[in-house]
Amino acid sequence: MTRILAAWAVHAFTALGLVAAAGIAVLIVEGGDVAFTRAFELMIVATAIDALDGPLARYARVREVLPGFDGRRLDDLIDFLNYTCLPLFLIWRAGVLMGAQSWWLLLPLVASAYGFSQADAKTQDGYFLGFPSYWNVVAFYLYFLKLEAWLSGGILVTLALLTFVPLRYFYPTQPGFWNRLACVLAAVWGGLLVLILVLPPEAREPWLLGSLVFPLGYLTFSWWVNWSQRAT
Repeated sequence: MTRILAAWAVHAFTALGLVAAAGIAVLIVEGGDVAFTRAFELMIVATAIDALDGPLARYARVREVLPGFDGRRLDDLIDFLNYTCLPLFLIWRAGVLMGAQSWWLLLPLVASAYGFSQADAKTQDGYFLGFPSYWNVVAFYLYFLKLEAWLSGGILVTLALLTFVPLRYFYPTQPGFWNRLACVLAAVWGGLLVLILVLPPEAREPWLLGSLVFPLGYLTFSWWVNWSQRAT
């Protein structure tokens, strides 16, 4: 009975991501800089839940204890909301893209659905295959950097197309030295994002630009690993 309760507790913890998603949706509909900032704060909370529920599920052996309930399916459902649908909705609602350019958001939406539906989207050796649906991160930087609409659209389209390219990207919460290092650095970077969100707007820029080191390093190092493996 204790193991069963522990397994259901893990699933309940995962489901907290839905609570965060509901709050994010309300804030996006409300609109405005304060509401969007709060929405990004909840996205960080949802990401933390997603990072922790996997190790907890493995520790509680939820598949073994509750074989009739698919926690991974629940997790994917919540992730598609928090990593794809809601961030893209925020990009649209905040007017990051202008006019007809908003239709470009359909490309990352479809690309993410393709990525989530791939049987080998997560490889056995600790990688995502194809650009992972980190649209919450993309939305964060496009919103706060205030780039030109054409540049923001180009970034969205490029990353969406990379979803279909079978390159490997680090899956931080999986085993492996580089994955663990990425996980530690991601935690530090997440703390930096929280700092950016609580700072007044006029004080954010240097921290915002500095925080780009991690996502750009993540992409660059992932691509380098692909190149080095093919070279050998």
